[in-house]
Amino acid sequence: MSLLTVSGSPHVYTDQSVSKIMYGVLLSLIPAALVSFYFFGVAAILVTLTAVVSCMFFEFIMQKYLIKGPVTIFDGSAIITGVLLAFIVPANLPLWMVVIGSLVAIGMGKMTFGGLGKNIFNPALVGRVFLMISFPVEMNIYPKPTAFSTQLTDIVSGPTPLAVVKEGVAQGEKVPDMLPQVPEYVNMLMGNLGGSIGEVSAIAIILGGIYMLMRKIITWEIPTAFIGSVFIFAGILWMIDPLTYVDPFFHLVTGGLMIGAIYMATDMVTSPMSRWGMIVYGVGCGFLTIVIRIFGAYPEGVAFAILIMNAFVPLINRGFTPKRFGEEVKNG
Repeated sequence: MSLLTVSGSPHVYTDQSVSKIMYGVLLSLIPAALVSFYFFGVAAILVTLTAVVSCMFFEFIMQKYLIKGPVTIFDGSAIITGVLLAFIVPANLPLWMVVIGSLVAIGMGKMTFGGLGKNIFNPALVGRVFLMISFPVEMNIYPKPTAFSTQLTDIVSGPTPLAVVKEGVAQGEKVPDMLPQVPEYVNMLMGNLGGSIGEVSAIAIILGGIYMLMRKIITWEIPTAFIGSVFIFAGILWMIDPLTYVDPFFHLVTGGLMIGAIYMATDMVTSPMSRWGMIVYGVGCGFLTIVIRIFGAYPEGVAFAILIMNAFVPLINRGFTPKRFGEEVKNG
């Protein structure tokens, strides 16, 4: 008697394979990579290569000798984890810390749950949060952008725009007085500001998101709900007190919001399945991001917000279960 076997997620209603989707995501990251390598130079390239090689190595070791299952390091998932982890850490982060972050991302964030399709948290964000908690000083020293620098040591660093505003408000300064200390919006859109390797250019990330939407790798619900809710919640606070709270556009083009909303929150394994579930999930991510950015201890809140909402995904899926095919819909 044959039994019906259901494989682990991701379950995709398309003729694309997991590998095609993963490498499609990698292609979409090319604009952000080019901008980041231009502004942060060789240091950014080394961090990215170290993260990718480390993630592939650790996944190979764990699959072959611990899980003892099929080795799938070339399906693209480990490479994406490495690239995304590199893109959300500073370019001057010591390489040995990048290796540790990769180990945590693959080991704790992915393979502990059984591998691709079984993890409940985004692996790259697990690695980043671990590094933030373990090495807070190194994770909060960001190099200033310089046109394709070959410098690997003594990199000039400075605070991110979010950190400038956060520290200024804590010291009693008014937001309008602090704005001359941060880059203009055009520079922030293009990527000419301090920050993690791949998060600095909002335009490059948006271009990658448009490509993924056209390829149907992601859908519009999560990014729209995430970005829209950040804009709305930040806008409400700004209208209440513009001297204490920065305008909503500032939140959209700084920090990891764009890369988080377009690449991290949309992870098909760790996000809800239904349309309304995705919208609720995205709104939750946006609300928590603003709460943490403004009222929390960290100037950035995207990573924590997504991981918290990852934990709620099973509950969201239960609350927004789609109707089964052929199920009768009762009226009245």
